[in-house]
Amino acid sequence: MKTAPRGQTLAALLGLLSLAAFPALAGAEEEYGFDLEEFEKKDRAWGGYVEAKWDRSDINQDGAFSALNLYKDPRSSLESLSSTLQLDGSVSRGMTTFNWVLQATGAQDDLAWNDRAAVFEGYVSLKASPNLTLDLGKKVFKWGKGYAWNPVGFIDRAKDPNNPEEAMEGYLGAGFDLIKSYGGELRTVALTGVALPVWQGVNEDFGERENVNLAAKLYLLYKDTDIDLLWYGGNSRTTRYGVDFSKNLAANLEVHGELAHIPKQRYKVLSGDTLVLRETSDTSYLLGARYLTETDLTAIVEFYHNDDGYTGQETERFFQLVADGYSQFLTTGNDALLQGAEAASESGYDRAQNGRNYLYARLTQKEPYDILYFSPGITAIVNLGDQSFSLAPEAVYTGFPNWELRLRFSYLNGGVMSEYGEKQNSNKVEVRARWFF
Repeated sequence: MKTAPRGQTLAALLGLLSLAAFPALAGAEEEYGFDLEEFEKKDRAWGGYVEAKWDRSDINQDGAFSALNLYKDPRSSLESLSSTLQLDGSVSRGMTTFNWVLQATGAQDDLAWNDRAAVFEGYVSLKASPNLTLDLGKKVFKWGKGYAWNPVGFIDRAKDPNNPEEAMEGYLGAGFDLIKSYGGELRTVALTGVALPVWQGVNEDFGERENVNLAAKLYLLYKDTDIDLLWYGGNSRTTRYGVDFSKNLAANLEVHGELAHIPKQRYKVLSGDTLVLRETSDTSYLLGARYLTETDLTAIVEFYHNDDGYTGQETERFFQLVADGYSQFLTTGNDALLQGAEAASESGYDRAQNGRNYLYARLTQKEPYDILYFSPGITAIVNLGDQSFSLAPEAVYTGFPNWELRLRFSYLNGGVMSEYGEKQNSNKVEVRARWFF
């Protein structure tokens, strides 16, 4: 992707932020009315947001990832300023609807300037009949019932558990949805089929090239329980099977779960200081619940077993390689071992939640003590294998029309050779402002 010069891109992003502020301020004095046309189905819909974010991280000086990523430019802290523009919408004509989500981001930190513009989604939906819909283009499929993780999300990118509701980038493909309703205990049956190609320039990060992959989901609404049976087959990744469910036990209590089985999972692991390819059979699963109290406190709790993750010995081997490489670099100036550790990091050791067992908990309170437009919350992610964790309290304010202001602090803690004890940051503070339109 061709990158614009730093100054031009930054000026453009800041200009967008400035233009966005004026209609927001002008709208603060508008009176609200009631218009029946607002409830009619519209042929065109569009929206999005403009965002400015500042964050500052304190570097974990003893962490493996700070030694690996910052050994050429060691520092005690890292600051970043970024801007994001997201556009989403749809246009309908007859039986055809075009949907899109576009996003552009520019960020300047103490080390470098980065920018990116991408089509997150852009696909055409054709309502061929009341029961059949055809899709063609780039789409996020959102398979799975989990909030922070989705083991059965076979054709979706992984969520960020710290921001699981943010827009994700989809994959280019073609698919259909066939739905049928009944009057008995089995109330609804729906079949989704997807063809996902991987060629040069098309879905290259999905897996091995020159393949067309197939995936299917059978949805059942049985006795007020949502059930999905899922399958993926193709040569870009190995075959996998899944099942998930969601059920409301009460008006304010929902439980959900997912299970994914991969008969032949391939992954790279360190053997000494060399990466080797291994193949194993693994089963990952998630169990969770969402509860809403009478005082508008929402609690989400999930347990996640990730058979794709590394064992404690495998992660310790990686951390030791980084330590040995960093010691070699300080002594001789030779970074060969660190280069090997960097290759291992990129093969999977640096991915979020790369262990086996995790506990996720999120609490959010709407307008406590009648403080209007104010919603505090806290998110915890615990690696149950090594007892390391991240804790992120936050506060969100929406008192200005179309604006959302968020303050978040993230604290990471863990022992030597633990996941969060070896992260690059020891803590991080973020201030984010979004204007929605």
